[in-house]
Amino acid sequence: MHFRLPVTARRAMAMIVALLAMIGVTAAAQQIQPLGPRVSTERADQGAVAAATAQPQTAAIPNLTGQDVNAWLDGFMPYALGKGDVAGAVVVVVRDGQVLTQRGYGFADVAKRKPVDPAGTLFRPGSISKLFTWTAVMQLVEQGRLNLDADVNTYLDFKIPPLEGKPVTLRNIMTHTAGFEEQVKSIIGYDRDRVPAYEALLKQWVPERVYPAGTTPAYSNYATSLAGYIVQRVSGEPFNTYVQRHIFTPLGMTHSSFDQPLPPRLRPMMATGYQQASGEIVPFEIIGPAPAGALSTTGADMAKFMIAHLNDGAGILRLETARTMHNTANTILPHLNRMLLGFYETNINGHKAIAHGGDTIAFHSDVHLFTDDKVGIYISMNSIGRDGAAGDIRNAFFEEFADRYLPAARKDTRRVPPEVAAEHARMLTGNWINSRGSHSSFLSLTSLLGQTSVGLDKDGRPIVPVTMGLNGQPRVWVEVEPFLWNDLNSHEQLAAKVVDGKIVRFSLSGLPFMMFDRAPWYQNSALLTPLLIASIVILLLTVLLWPVRALVRRHFGAKLALEGPLRRAHLYSRLAALAILLALVGWAAAITVMMGDIVNLSAATDPIIWLLQIFTILALIGGFLVLAWNVWVTWRGGRRWPAKVWSVALLLAAIVALWLGLAFHLIALGANY
Repeated sequence: MHFRLPVTARRAMAMIVALLAMIGVTAAAQQIQPLGPRVSTERADQGAVAAATAQPQTAAIPNLTGQDVNAWLDGFMPYALGKGDVAGAVVVVVRDGQVLTQRGYGFADVAKRKPVDPAGTLFRPGSISKLFTWTAVMQLVEQGRLNLDADVNTYLDFKIPPLEGKPVTLRNIMTHTAGFEEQVKSIIGYDRDRVPAYEALLKQWVPERVYPAGTTPAYSNYATSLAGYIVQRVSGEPFNTYVQRHIFTPLGMTHSSFDQPLPPRLRPMMATGYQQASGEIVPFEIIGPAPAGALSTTGADMAKFMIAHLNDGAGILRLETARTMHNTANTILPHLNRMLLGFYETNINGHKAIAHGGDTIAFHSDVHLFTDDKVGIYISMNSIGRDGAAGDIRNAFFEEFADRYLPAARKDTRRVPPEVAAEHARMLTGNWINSRGSHSSFLSLTSLLGQTSVGLDKDGRPIVPVTMGLNGQPRVWVEVEPFLWNDLNSHEQLAAKVVDGKIVRFSLSGLPFMMFDRAPWYQNSALLTPLLIASIVILLLTVLLWPVRALVRRHFGAKLALEGPLRRAHLYSRLAALAILLALVGWAAAITVMMGDIVNLSAATDPIIWLLQIFTILALIGGFLVLAWNVWVTWRGGRRWPAKVWSVALLLAAIVALWLGLAFHLIALGANY
């Protein structure tokens, strides 16, 4: 499941791992060399194969054979897993209704040296679970029991408020344009008793809608979970039961489940999760918004699901329903890949591809369906690896597979004139905020730290750090037509929207479910970060010099030459500076701990959040008032210029802290996020 906070799914996972490393949660152990491939000859069920053979066959792809794919994978996967410290992986390739290959690499359990079995090892494909939820929705649509364009409140027993007069529809939800901010509280845990059931989680807090429906892709696990709840209410069956009866059973997916914990018969088959192969075990993850990410399945079962969708829904959807699902696009930025009804495009080399990715703490997965070519590929890994290696592996797997077996007819050599490219690159510079994230709670502070700052390289090309090349270096962007850039070393594209001669938003072909908008001035880290650093220095010097100067006076037998209001102002201003500092440090520590282990994003931290909020209100507002009074007393009391100037500096520092508290919702009461 994509659970990342206000950054992209891949980037958020990397941030979490980095924070874990910083606070010493992860541990290094011996280097593990992955095993060679574990091969399964299990095929898709005969019904799906028969349906597939009834479909028109695609044009020949001469070198796409089981033998060639196996040779390529056996050269690519073991080295990639070993280099990245990834424990294990399952890879499946299907073509024309048949399993071309399904192979396991590395270990399902490192300590036991248990190899990955593509037909017998369960992985957690995270947000790929959403495709099963969307398939369930479309089943009910074709039965006339759901309407994609109806207000979802029609199907709910609680209220989703409109925004700017527009309700949320299932079409909005399936294209991630419902406009919700992200909900991260209780998104993942390890104890079933401490993670609310998804129905309770939905009603516990409805996230703010920050974008009008249909206008802005903003990835939402909450919205997908809402769709699962609608399936449950309309069908009259518990969500897990519905998927089991209407998707798993018809396709013969006998080793798949949304149950948490797993049914007893499947538990021995579950792969162990890790941060790194050489690190600690990650326990079985309980996903809060279950319809958005709770699936456990084998590679062999995923082959059956891929074959069904590649053959226009054979066995689970009508042909016209499947084609509607696969081809109805929501275009926000032309030229880039788009959200479809649940799937998103990953078109490459002129070949149509629809896909979904998924991430939990331990598991990282992708599925891509080349619908016109009747080819599907799936990869899932049970650890993120060193420096987020799993993300690079799955990106390379997809692009190298496409380049090897579905190459482009010709390379794109278009270029805009150099002077135009230089001007457009300059227009793209600045600070940008991801549409996916927290906007109404204290976690919006992460957007200050996670803003994408676009600059220029030595050749005047844009540097966009939200996405890096496989070599860890910035991508080399070349403009191929106005406001459309290609990466010279990959298939990634970037496009921007221009309004009144200014770039107002951009996105990437690999991120059709989110958008980057310019950071408003009051949240712009380019302005606020230097001011915040200066303010902290002023406050810190004030607090540190307070006892130092007292000790110096004591050493020389001198007294503080202040009386009455001036003496009180001196004392209270120091206490105010200390309180403001403690509030800022408290939030920094709390967010670091919460982001350092996503399990801490739960009700267990509510008392800390409440205490911090109460203290912050007193410290920032009270501190500002005290320091404003200190300026008035200091300037009227005839003190020397250094004291007067410092009193103003302290007040300005308090204003910046108050600005931070208001802009990022630190001054608020509530533990929903």
